[in-house]
Amino acid sequence: MKFPMASTVKVAIAVQLLTKIEQGELSLMTMVDVQPSDLHPGSGSLTALFNKPGVQLSVQNLLELMMVISDNSATDILLRLAGGPEVVQNRLKTLGVQGMSVDRSIIQLLADLQGVTLPPANQWTAGFYERLEKERAPDARTKAVAAFATDPRDTSTPAAMIDLLAKIYNGTALKPDSRAVLLGTMERCQSGAARLRGFLPPGTELAHKTGSLGATATDDVGYITLPDDAGHVAIAVFIGPSTQPTAEREQTIAHMARAVYDYFLFQVPVEGNK
Repeated sequence: MKFPMASTVKVAIAVQLLTKIEQGELSLMTMVDVQPSDLHPGSGSLTALFNKPGVQLSVQNLLELMMVISDNSATDILLRLAGGPEVVQNRLKTLGVQGMSVDRSIIQLLADLQGVTLPPANQWTAGFYERLEKERAPDARTKAVAAFATDPRDTSTPAAMIDLLAKIYNGTALKPDSRAVLLGTMERCQSGAARLRGFLPPGTELAHKTGSLGATATDDVGYITLPDDAGHVAIAVFIGPSTQPTAEREQTIAHMARAVYDYFLFQVPVEGNK
C-alpha cells in the first residue's frame, strides 16, 4: 500500500541533488539567488525571514534548511537545481527503488491539497498563496482533500522508503562524503520529537526526516542506532488520512519505533543488525 510521503520525499530529492554534486554539476558552495517567486508557504523560515529581494544562499545552506527544519521554499529551489521531479524519479529507477513516486514540487502538492490554482511563477509575490486560499470556492478544499487521499502521485510504500534508506546507508545511492552530509542533516532534524524519537531511550542516536500534511499524512523515516555497537535499523512509518488527533498518530509512530528498537536489540543476533 502506498501513502502520501509529504516531506519525507525530501530524502529522495536530497539523493538526486547530492548525485549532481558528485558528478561535478553543482557544489555545496554554489550560491543561489532567492527570488520572490521562490518564497512558498509551509514549514520553514525562508518565506518568513527573507521576503525581500537580494538574498543569496549556498546549496549547503538550502540543504540544511530542507532537511533540518523542512523549509518548503528551500526544497523547491533544490528540486529545481536537482533537475525536477522527473529527474528525481529517474534516479530512483536507476537505483532500483520500486514503489516510490516523485511527481510535483512542494508548492504544487500543497496547492492541489488545498484546492487552489497556482499562477505562473513570474506572477508570484509574497502573500499570493494566502490570497488564493481566501478566494477559492467554499467547497474547493473539501473536494481537493478527498481527491488527494486517492492520488497516487508523491506516494511511497514503506518498503520502497526502507529500500532507499538502505541504499543510502550501504553506499549504493551516494558516495561516502555525500552520505555523511545527508545523514548529518538527518541527525539534526528538529521536527517530530514525539514520533520515532518519542519512546526511544534517552540519548538514542536517530537520523530521520518527518512529513506532515494535516490529517492527510503523518510520517517519520530514518535510522535508529542501537547501543553497544549492535548496529543500525532503517525504519519508515507512514500514517495516511486519519481522523485520530495528531498526538495519537504520533504516539503510534513512537510505539512502532520502540517495538522495532526492542526487537532488533533483544531478539536478533548482533551480526544481523548491521
